Amino acid sequence: MASVNLLSTKGLSRSFGGIRAVENVDFELPEGQIRALIGPNGAGKSTFVGLLCGRIAASSGSVRFMDRDISNLPAHRRIALGMAYTFQITSVFARLSLYENVALAARRHIGGDRASVDREVASALERVGLTERTDQPAEDLSYGHQRLLEIAMGIAQHPKLLILDEPTQGLADSEIRQFNALVRELNAEATILLIEHNMDVVMEIADAITVLNFGEVLAEGEPEEIRRNKAVQAAYLGTD
Repeated sequence: MASVNLLSTKGLSRSFGGIRAVENVDFELPEGQIRALIGPNGAGKSTFVGLLCGRIAASSGSVRFMDRDISNLPAHRRIALGMAYTFQITSVFARLSLYENVALAARRHIGGDRASVDREVASALERVGLTERTDQPAEDLSYGHQRLLEIAMGIAQHPKLLILDEPTQGLADSEIRQFNALVRELNAEATILLIEHNMDVVMEIADAITVLNFGEVLAEGEPEEIRRNKAVQAAYLGTD
């Protein structure tokens, strides 16, 4: 049976002052896949994700999610449809506790019932390994643990699509191993789009990889196919 695309773009482009940050990108993400998005700094990855999430308006092209054109929907409407995301710069509420941060996200999904929110918060924090810090202010966490808190906030929304932008930045090696296991676990519940510089992580957990360069798709394929791709080696992997 052919895979069903959860998310797709057609001719998606964005310019900033005449600079084409994303150029005519056609992209398809099948439901249930772990897709990695990689590329050199300045390749357009964060802009592309911003276009998917509705935080950046497209100059041209379209975005479809769950077989619906969402090109003109604002970010909060896309969240309501089942997107959740973390960004390269953490967006936690620094002075709120971990509980309060995750509870805010959980209420988007289940409303205000306190018992249900408590269960969602406890489950999400346990899955990212932050249970013992429930009552701490988020600002007391290391940068890496703030990234894990963001993931917990995403988990609590029970998204259909979870977008993770540089999630392992600031994590120790042991925490990265735990993260890899967590992503595989979450993939049973959500399609995952992973923007990541750590190629060990990408090669271990991604089902497929899309490579951006100068705002355009340079290559797509399974991890080993991308590893062997000469154009990708020259542009990003540092070999020839």
